[in-house]
Amino acid sequence: MFRYAPLLSLTLASVALAQTYSATYLPSNAPKTSEQGQSGTNQCGSGHDQNSMCQNAYINSLDDWCVFAPPQPGANSTIGDTERIEVAWCTKDGHGTRLIPDGAITGAHFVQTPDYVQITGVGDLTKINIPKGDEGGELDPHGADGNGNPIGGLVFSNAFGGQYAQMHEWTNFVSDSEFCFRACKDGPKAPALCQHIYDVMGCEWNMPGDYSAGSFDSCLGDTGEPMGVYGTSTFHQGDPSTPAAHPAPPTSSCTPTSTIGNGLAASGTGTATSTGSGASTTGTGTVASGSRSSTSVTATGGSSNNNGTNAAISLRAPAFELAIAGAAVVFGAVLVA
Repeated sequence: MFRYAPLLSLTLASVALAQTYSATYLPSNAPKTSEQGQSGTNQCGSGHDQNSMCQNAYINSLDDWCVFAPPQPGANSTIGDTERIEVAWCTKDGHGTRLIPDGAITGAHFVQTPDYVQITGVGDLTKINIPKGDEGGELDPHGADGNGNPIGGLVFSNAFGGQYAQMHEWTNFVSDSEFCFRACKDGPKAPALCQHIYDVMGCEWNMPGDYSAGSFDSCLGDTGEPMGVYGTSTFHQGDPSTPAAHPAPPTSSCTPTSTIGNGLAASGTGTATSTGSGASTTGTGTVASGSRSSTSVTATGGSSNNNGTNAAISLRAPAFELAIAGAAVVFGAVLVA
């Protein structure tokens, strides 16, 4: 219903969405919890801790980035079942998070554009508690109730200017073997470029880029087209036909490296164990495992819960949220164009 809506109303809605945030934090001044019902914490300290409940993620560079993943291993720790309680798993020590064990990432590709930073790649993500066979799902700062998936998850980057800033708009897909994470610089383009409504479409449709194994590189890149926007038309999950993903935008000034790591070896149980100064708190929220009635996995890499919060936007959001999201997508496309 938004495909040919007047652009003036879309402009106003998108600008309002892009500039309205309940709070802005830095890692140094984040509260213990930033949302009600949060299972972890945003006061994470330094070092690392493989039991950390830190819910701050970072996207800084090829060797310094994170993904959100389950806090505990097990068959019930699919992304669809744990999206509200995920914790940060990072490649670099010092954030007070859990570390991704060396060898878990077999290919990673960092791109910095004028409007966002992005990491894409592959690996054995069972090493960070994702069950084997889980085709994963999408995490973002909105969720069904505005508190985010995970609840209270914050994302920071120092890629723009060298100083940390909170990235209010971001989207992260992760499965047992593939990951992608994009964090958008604050501005009117951010909601469209970090759109979160295509949660069953998977990494390569939402974030076209390099997902090859066996290589690691850092590149500069052009800002890509907003996911789901094709000229004056906007695709929505559930439409009769699904368009192809946008081509990956051009990259340049690529710097390869042989591998990335932090010195932490994986244990035989699939997760690493160590001690440090990270935040091992359980926070204020409680979550019942296995609370969703059923989860089906799509061929495109996302998880769709019949009554969960990671289902298609038409199933999970009030009409007002859908209207604002649609407005943001279309106006973002106009700005990018």
